[in-house]
Amino acid sequence: MNDTFETVLRRHLTYLAPDAALDPDASLKDLGLDSMRAVDLVFDLEDELGVALPDEAMTATTFATARNLRAALSDAASSAGVVR
Repeated sequence: MNDTFETVLRRHLTYLAPDAALDPDASLKDLGLDSMRAVDLVFDLEDELGVALPDEAMTATTFATARNLRAALSDAASSAGVVR
């Protein structure tokens, strides 16, 4: 997982200890990501990574796990021609 992605994501996961490993398949909701934090997370990720998530990616499935969210960001970057 990209270091910048994980760093930004961790800031929004209130139930993940700073020194705990982030399982890419763990439930982000169980780690503290609620709908308000998800909105802030999207803005932070877009600012830090320079990639905008399209409206169709704004789904519960996208935000279910770090793996799903990273895949959506990768797809958005590929579509926009951004190299990551």
